[in-house]
Amino acid sequence: MDIMEVLEHLPQRYPFLLVDRVVAIEPGKSIHAYKNVSINEPHFVGHFPGYPVMPGVLIMEALAQAAGILAFKTAGEKPTPNSLFFFAGIDEARFKKPVMPGDQLHLHVEIERHMRGVWKFKAEARVDGQLVAEARLMSAKRDI
Repeated sequence: MDIMEVLEHLPQRYPFLLVDRVVAIEPGKSIHAYKNVSINEPHFVGHFPGYPVMPGVLIMEALAQAAGILAFKTAGEKPTPNSLFFFAGIDEARFKKPVMPGDQLHLHVEIERHMRGVWKFKAEARVDGQLVAEARLMSAKRDI
């Protein structure tokens, strides 16, 4: 999926869109996407001056956005103005290595369970094949 199709499956937009491309997706099972990390991103101004590090919460958000694409594709749906997937939980989050400008953050997400609009995922973020973060994520589809 190129950026145009990513935009069709996520409601987020710049500066909060954190998925640039989907490399592989198997609806009902898994997704591999990536985000190109650039020094031009607004959070690097203050996190941290002189040593820019991508905030861990944004790594989790990038994983959640990849999970959202997977959930929408699995359900055969796209976001609408009347419903969204919201974070419902983050468990077992671990950060192994800093993510810096110039890195390509690879997002690997697998569906663990889906029941009554609640989704559970196993998620990993990697840079150059090395694990940089991992978590179990939960999201829920809600009408707004």
